[in-house]
Amino acid sequence: MTTETTIQVSGIRCERCVGRLAVALRGHEGIEYANANLLGEVSLVWDDAQTSRDAIVAALARSGFPELPAA
Repeated sequence: MTTETTIQVSGIRCERCVGRLAVALRGHEGIEYANANLLGEVSLVWDDAQTSRDAIVAALARSGFPELPAA
């Protein structure tokens, strides 16, 4: 089963940041699609059998892009 969601992160200030975020997710097993924009919105699709939202959020945080709390 796949899951699709958008995660709001902080730390994205420029195109270079978007590139760093892409590197952080590249090779993360189970991610089928990832796209980020300058507003800090990271759209993702992943395979639940291979990864989880928590694992992805942890990978983003380790790379300097922590998830923003829900408003």
